Amino acid sequence: MKLACVVQRYGQDIAGGSESHCRQLAERLSPRHDITVLTTCARDYVTWADSYPPGETTERGVKVIRFPVAHQRRMKAFADLSDEVFDGGAPPALQEEWFRENGPVSPALLEHLRAHGRSYDVVLFWAFRYFHSYFGLPLVADRAVLVPTAEEDPVIDLDVLPEFFRKPAGYIFLTPEEQMLVSSRAGGLSVPHAVVGIGLEPALQALQAPQALQAPYVLYLGRVDKNKGCETLLDYFQEFAAQHAGVDLVLAGPAKMQIPGHPRIRALGYVSDEQRLALLTHARALVVPSPYESLSIVLLEAWNHAVPAMVNGRCKVLAGQVRRANGGLTYQSPAAFSEALAFLLSHAGERAALGRQGLAYVEREYRWPTVLGRVENLLNEVRTARS
Repeated sequence: MKLACVVQRYGQDIAGGSESHCRQLAERLSPRHDITVLTTCARDYVTWADSYPPGETTERGVKVIRFPVAHQRRMKAFADLSDEVFDGGAPPALQEEWFRENGPVSPALLEHLRAHGRSYDVVLFWAFRYFHSYFGLPLVADRAVLVPTAEEDPVIDLDVLPEFFRKPAGYIFLTPEEQMLVSSRAGGLSVPHAVVGIGLEPALQALQAPQALQAPYVLYLGRVDKNKGCETLLDYFQEFAAQHAGVDLVLAGPAKMQIPGHPRIRALGYVSDEQRLALLTHARALVVPSPYESLSIVLLEAWNHAVPAMVNGRCKVLAGQVRRANGGLTYQSPAAFSEALAFLLSHAGERAALGRQGLAYVEREYRWPTVLGRVENLLNEVRTARS
């Protein structure tokens, strides 16, 4: 099949969840299909400033066409518009304007879809909330597959979305919870759809523990950001540390917020692949505090290393992943956080069993042959339905 993958950013140096999902699928589908990635020249997800040159390249065997961004995100206008839209009662035209201001605005990418979109058998769009999906998908709706990466945040409740969610010819979801969320907003799904997830290779194991980390530690992996629940995590851990000794909290990822100067909180910033491997191999547990997820890839990575998890139980996706895997514990309060962490640290046998169960879940559901089989079946369904 001739496939187009449309995504806001693309590149080996881009770590966003939907961007990584797109890139990994494109690379693994390319031996069997004619793949073209359609994306923008942006690298930074906040400003959408052009960083890559426009035009066609080949990256790891995949053809990539980048289109310029017409203008960077207008930060004040976007913030003011977001306040107005999410306060409720905004008319449809204003809600649609939010998708423009959210960006990345690339009229040239839309023009390519108008002119050439029907030369592709299937066009896959990543992340419903961005300009290229909201305005681009309707141009090729009869062959469009949406990978919404939807979360239970305020955007999903916009009044313009039920109509938009009825446009795609098919859907790829990351979790059953995401499928239920989008289906509820669309009034049901009558087109081909599948819960696919993401593929992982069997994990390598680091022989040595990370240097300079002497105490046992629990790990947070990813962008250190209030929107990822990190402020609450830091508060909960400091409360735990005031009552319990013997464990540190390690934060591995770029910080977008102030981190308290606490002797048992270790902020490492960006870490290399080798450091990441060592951190995952030797962590007592992974903590995922995010209130919004469509799929937690770092949670799957931890289970791939047989590391158990503690997750924010208020997030339905995280709670669902942990329940299906039986690979960790959930918490919804400071007391529950302390109780869960104390249990994992003091019950080595149970901690190891949870990690093994997480690994078994990854083996069943998230190895690449399984994931690619689901994707291939969905693509064939969409093409056949149009015939």
